[in-house]
Amino acid sequence: MNERWTPDSWRKKPIQQAPTYPDAAALQSVERQLAGFPPLVFAGEARKLKRALGKVAAGESFLLQGGDCAESFAEHSADNIRDFFRVFLQMAVVLTFAGSCPVVKVGRIAGQFAKPRSAPTEKAGGVELPSYRGDIINDIEFTEEARTPDPRRQLMAYRQSAATLNLIRAFATGGYANLENAHRWMLGFVKDSPQSSRYRELAERITESLDFMRAIGIDPEVHPEMRITDFYTSHEALLLGYEEALTRVDSTSGDWYACSGHMLWIGDRTRQPDHAHVEYARGVKNPIGLKCGPSLSPDGLLRLVDILNPDNEPGRLTLICRFGADRVFDHLPQLVRAVKREGRVVVWSCDPMHGNTIKAASGFKTRPFELIMQEVRNFFAVHQAEGTHAGGLHLEMTGKNVTECTGGARALTDADLHDRYHTYCDPRLNAEQALELAFLTAELIKRERQGRERPRVEAAE
Repeated sequence: MNERWTPDSWRKKPIQQAPTYPDAAALQSVERQLAGFPPLVFAGEARKLKRALGKVAAGESFLLQGGDCAESFAEHSADNIRDFFRVFLQMAVVLTFAGSCPVVKVGRIAGQFAKPRSAPTEKAGGVELPSYRGDIINDIEFTEEARTPDPRRQLMAYRQSAATLNLIRAFATGGYANLENAHRWMLGFVKDSPQSSRYRELAERITESLDFMRAIGIDPEVHPEMRITDFYTSHEALLLGYEEALTRVDSTSGDWYACSGHMLWIGDRTRQPDHAHVEYARGVKNPIGLKCGPSLSPDGLLRLVDILNPDNEPGRLTLICRFGADRVFDHLPQLVRAVKREGRVVVWSCDPMHGNTIKAASGFKTRPFELIMQEVRNFFAVHQAEGTHAGGLHLEMTGKNVTECTGGARALTDADLHDRYHTYCDPRLNAEQALELAFLTAELIKRERQGRERPRVEAAE
């Protein structure tokens, strides 16, 4: 990969998962417009996230990354953004307290519009049309006109991302993210949850800590770190023409940054080392994620690590592992050992969603909560055995009370799925399930932290 990189050098490479636009001139016109628009995020923010992820790689922080499977134009509203942000903050409070370390908060939001698909077309009623690839490309309605890729949708995605970012920044810095607010919301969840007794102890300990802080004069009005938070955006860098148009030179460093989101990731279907998506990602200085599925070999992973993080920069590369609960032990240990053997500094994150998708008897795609949780447990177990840090979670989730994943404390069944099955693509954890997962993961973080501390205590004795 010694070839000179430019924002458009990906165009000389083979590409997967790329839509075919019927009007090339219209596509070029849209990309020129986007290239003149203001950046959605800034280089300094991406660098700050990279420093925070460097601490995750060192075992000093934990990454929480989550949000919609695919954002939609129809469901874009202030209430939906607020509800997502609210449950995300509650999850972060639980994980922060359990791990006694900062939680790096990264949303799948303000840009997560494009989706890879397993087939370029789909059939219904004897009619075959292009697959739905996300609102930035085409529409979910099953008509020829709706499914034809339309470049003007990129302009709509940009404007929605800008509006979403504007509201999130207001929430993160305007008092909504106050630690006491998040804890009060979380107490409401604990009170109403069927598993309330299981979570009450941790909730009460957080209450005691906040009461103590208040008693000694640590007040949110005096200490801004208690009422504001850093929140970053991320999405899969799938539609490379859109990404190229929003790639800008940082005036302070002269480096190129993707200004569509703070962090971008490469999907499991587009991680070919000599193809377009890896080519684009290697040249921007943002933090980069790499989805790691069952087909990725240790040698293949090391080759990608060399391409994407040749300087072994802490926080640059997050490996997002998605195997399925029953295949973690078959694949993850050899990848962890290879990376550890070569001295590569990475963040290890668990995506327990994509490998656990099944088709229910009702015909709905779903994800059983117990399989999701089992993959998280197995992920932590592997890192404990290998002496490495289980660094994060990558979730598809919503702040709404949907019924898309079965199980959880309320024991949703196949028969419940039709009640509020609203996803455009893949099933998401609802607000209660997401927070329940945070409590269960908090126990794993606490055990991992205690395991790291015990050898130091024994050595001191």
